[in-house]
Amino acid sequence: MNKFFYLLFILTIFSCKPDQEPDNSTENVEDTEAFQEKLKIEDPNYALEAEAKKYALNWVEFITAQNEVNKLEESSVNDVKNNAGTIAQIMETLKNSVPDSLKSVAVEARLNVVNTKAQLLKQYAGRQDPNARDIAQTSQELHLEFNNLKLQMNEIFLKTLEEFEKELDDFEEMERQMDSLSTSENEEKDVS
Repeated sequence: MNKFFYLLFILTIFSCKPDQEPDNSTENVEDTEAFQEKLKIEDPNYALEAEAKKYALNWVEFITAQNEVNKLEESSVNDVKNNAGTIAQIMETLKNSVPDSLKSVAVEARLNVVNTKAQLLKQYAGRQDPNARDIAQTSQELHLEFNNLKLQMNEIFLKTLEEFEKELDDFEEMERQMDSLSTSENEEKDVS
């Protein structure tokens, strides 16, 4: 019976001992610090040319997406993590709403890339144990790809080389006519 009480006493001591987990406090602090860091967006924001901007201002989904991408520049990794679902939904809507005036193979390809980056961001943010580095890198890539989309939109409205040459020829012709008019006016003044 003494052995029984002795065994019960030892089991009680071990059962009352708090569970000791490995010291993860350092890792949690690093994760917290990593998630609080601001994103480092290094690529410049490209502006839309006047012609592309005219069409983009009527494309509500583009304006909404532009606002979300601009927010990335001031966001922490945690902000992006919490907003990843919304970003993915906005980019999906953007991809599916291209106006006819901006439809081209290049623009649609860029929209697919932007949407893919947004969906990846959502996937990384939704993980049970999200990685701050993956979220930050994908956010930076999304920002870059959105700028590439704007470049493609600008290229739709760039003049072809033939159009540019014709415009230059027209300008030179107009200058010759102006020169000949001013020359004939000067000759008339000299005669008087």
